[in-house]
Amino acid sequence: MTMERTLLQERLAAIVKRFSQRRVLVIGDAIADQFIYGGINRVSREAPVFIIQHEHTETVPGGAANCAANLSSLGASVSLVAVAGDDEPGRALMEQLKAANVDCRSVIVSAEAKTTTKVRILAGQSHSTRQQVVRIDYEGDPPTSSKTRERLRQMVMEQARAADAIIISDYNYGVADDELINLIRDIASAQETTVLVDSRARLKSFAGFTSATPNEAEVEHLLGNQTSTDELAFAGEQLREQLGYRALLITRGGNGMMLIEEGVAPLELPAVGSHEPVDVTGAGDTVIATYALALSSDASFPDAARLANHAGGLVVMKRGTASITAAELETSIFHSEVVS
Repeated sequence: MTMERTLLQERLAAIVKRFSQRRVLVIGDAIADQFIYGGINRVSREAPVFIIQHEHTETVPGGAANCAANLSSLGASVSLVAVAGDDEPGRALMEQLKAANVDCRSVIVSAEAKTTTKVRILAGQSHSTRQQVVRIDYEGDPPTSSKTRERLRQMVMEQARAADAIIISDYNYGVADDELINLIRDIASAQETTVLVDSRARLKSFAGFTSATPNEAEVEHLLGNQTSTDELAFAGEQLREQLGYRALLITRGGNGMMLIEEGVAPLELPAVGSHEPVDVTGAGDTVIATYALALSSDASFPDAARLANHAGGLVVMKRGTASITAAELETSIFHSEVVS
C-alpha cells in the first residue's frame, strides 16, 4: 500500500466522521416502495400463469424519502419537505421515516393526496432467491392546491435556515414546481447554501444550483448519444455549462462514475465492488445523499465523488430499496481495491 493511498483513505474517512455534525434538507417527491414476496408452487387452471403464494409485504421509503433515510443512516440530521396521502401506503411510509429518525414535521399528509406507490412483486420457487417479476405503479396527482403550495413554500423557508446542504429529489410528481425551484434558488444565493439536484426528467429546469447526479442515459437523453468516454466528457461539460453548475457527477453503472468539474480535467472513477449488482433500486438516492453530505462536510468535489462512488457500490449489493451506514462506508474506504 502506498503512502498516497493511505493519505487518501484517511482523508475520506475524516470526511465521513463529520457527517454526524451536518443537517441536510431534502425537498421532493416521497414514494412508498412496496415489496410483495411470494413462492411459486403451481400454475393456475384459469390461465397459463404462475400462482404466487403470498409470504410477506414490506413498505420502505422511496424517492426523496429514500434519500432522506440514507442521510439519516449515514449519521446526519435530516428534514424532509414532501407530500403524502392519508392512505395506507402513506401511513406506512411515515412510520418508516420516523423509525429512521427523519424529521417529518414538514411532510404534508393530506386526505386529498394519493401516495405515489411502486409495488414490486418478487417470487421464486420454495428454496430459490425471490426475483422481481413485475412492478405496478400507483401514481399520485401533483399537489396543485394553492393552500398546499403555500405550505410547501413556508416549510422550505423554515427548514432551509438550519440546513448545511439542500437536496432536490425530483421524480416528476410535482412537488418541485417552477415557483418552488425559484424560491430555493433565492435561498441558496442569500445563504450560500450547497444545493444538489437529482431529477429524473427535468434536469434543465434546475439551472443555477451547485451540482447534480444524472446517470449516463439521462445525459444522452438531454444531449444525444455518446459512444465513447471522451464524448461523454464533452457532453457532460456542455451540460454543466448550460446549467451553470460548479460540477456534474455522472453515474455509469458498472463503469463507475465521471466527475465533470469547472476548469478541471474529467475524473473517471471505476466502479467499487462487484460489477454484478444484486439490486440497483434506489441506488441514485444513496449516491446523491452521500455526495451532498460529503460536500457539506467540507469535501472537495473529487473526494465527495469518491465517497459517493463507494456508497453506490455498497448499496447495489443489497436487495430492495436500501440504505448504508457511515461504518459501512468507512470499511469500504479502507478495504476496497479502488484507489483513485
